[in-house]
Amino acid sequence: MEKIPAHTGWTWVKQGFVLFRKQPAEISTLFLAYMFLMLALGIIPVLGQMLPLILIPLFSMSFMQACAQIERGERVFPNLLLVGFRSPARNTLLKLGLLYLLMATVVVAASALADGGTFWKAMMGGGLSADELQSAAGSMRMAMLVAAALYVPAAMAFWYAAPLIMWQQMSLGKALFYSFFTVRRAGGAFLVYGFAWILIAIVVPTVISMVITLLTGSLTAVFFILLPISIILTVIMYCSFYPTYTSVFGKPRRGSDGPPNGDNPVA
Repeated sequence: MEKIPAHTGWTWVKQGFVLFRKQPAEISTLFLAYMFLMLALGIIPVLGQMLPLILIPLFSMSFMQACAQIERGERVFPNLLLVGFRSPARNTLLKLGLLYLLMATVVVAASALADGGTFWKAMMGGGLSADELQSAAGSMRMAMLVAAALYVPAAMAFWYAAPLIMWQQMSLGKALFYSFFTVRRAGGAFLVYGFAWILIAIVVPTVISMVITLLTGSLTAVFFILLPISIILTVIMYCSFYPTYTSVFGKPRRGSDGPPNGDNPVA
C-alpha cells in the first residue's frame, strides 16, 4: 500500500458531501431508521445498554453498502439497514461488536479509576452540580487523557475492520490487524480528516446559531433549525467513511460480499 498524503483527509470529507448530494433523502431516511431502531433497542432493560454497541459493526455496513450503491447510481432503500444481518459475515461482525463492547468497558473502567467515575457521570448526564464539576476538574482531565490513550489505538483497529470482514472476507484478527496498521500508515490523512470534521461540527452550528439569534432572538428557533442541520452533517460524516475505505482497499464488487474488483490491494 502506498502512503496516503495528508491532504487526502480533506478529499475524504469532500467526497462525503458528494455522495450525500446524490441521494440526500434516501441516505437520510436510512439514518433516521437506524436512529429509531437504536431508540427502540434502548428501551430493553439491561440489553438496551449493550446491544447498540454490539450491533455497531453490522449497522455501519448498512451505510457503507448504501454509499457503494450511491456511487454506482443505484437507489438506496431503508431495507439496507439489515444488510449486515443477511451477510455470511454476520457472526464475525457480531464478534467484532462484542469486542467493541469489551473495549468500551475497558475504556470506561480505566477512566473511572482515574477520577472515581466523575467523567463518566458527566458524559452520561449524571446530574453533577457546578461545584462538583469544578472540584473534580483536575481528575476529569486525567480521566479524559486515559480514555483517549486507550480509545485511539482501539479505534484504529476497528476503523476498517467491519468492511474488511464483510467485503474482503477476512477473519476477525486479520481485519483488526490490517485496520490498525493501515490507519497508522495513513495517520496524516486521518488527522486532517478528524480535524476537518471537528471544525465543521463546531463552526457550522455556531455560525448558524449566531445568525438565527441575531435575526430572531429566539432560542426555540435556533433549536429547530440546528436539529436538522446536525442530522444532515452527521449523515454526511457517515458518507465520508466510505471513501476512507475505497481510497485504500478499492471499491466493493457489485452485489456481493466479496473483495473489491481486481487484486487484493492490501497485499
